[in-house]
Amino acid sequence: MNYLAHLYLSCDNEDLLIGNFIADSISNKDLPNYSDAIQEGIRIHRLIDSYTDSHVQVKRGTKRLHAHHHKYAPVVVDILYDHILARNWARYSGQTLPEFAKYVYEILERRFDDMPSKMQKRLPKMIEANWLLSYGELDGLRFTFKKMDERTSFPSNFVSAVEHVQEDYSLFEEEFNAFFPEVISYVKANCKC
Repeated sequence: MNYLAHLYLSCDNEDLLIGNFIADSISNKDLPNYSDAIQEGIRIHRLIDSYTDSHVQVKRGTKRLHAHHHKYAPVVVDILYDHILARNWARYSGQTLPEFAKYVYEILERRFDDMPSKMQKRLPKMIEANWLLSYGELDGLRFTFKKMDERTSFPSNFVSAVEHVQEDYSLFEEEFNAFFPEVISYVKANCKC
């Protein structure tokens, strides 16, 4: 899963949210530079990734995309799942997605100094383009895949990902809605929220 799902799964806790947000840009050797609470958010992020990658529902979608996206199929599913979460937001939250995005952006701006430079550079672009809301639109999904394609050094075929996921969209959505309540329960059981 990408930013939206990880931020949602931060148990409404600022430190966990920061850790969850920056986790992909933090190496194990850099962990001691962060508070225990932020380290917990990083740990949760990694638990979520591991749980997601091994989940049977996620593997089904990844397998369907493998012929087109090879080793990048799991990345396509991660980004797609943020799109599906945005489209199904009311099913999982009593707060609207625009309210949630505003809440998250305020925290991230206030806690800017707690982030590594890579994330400090990314944050203004994220807020300006309103990534958390844009995930719910196909144009936003296309934009995200286009940016991902620009960052990969090997052929990823991200630019055609939207067309590939649309072929089986209802299956992806069904798999996500079977998987997501389970990852919510998993986080609650394994998190010091």
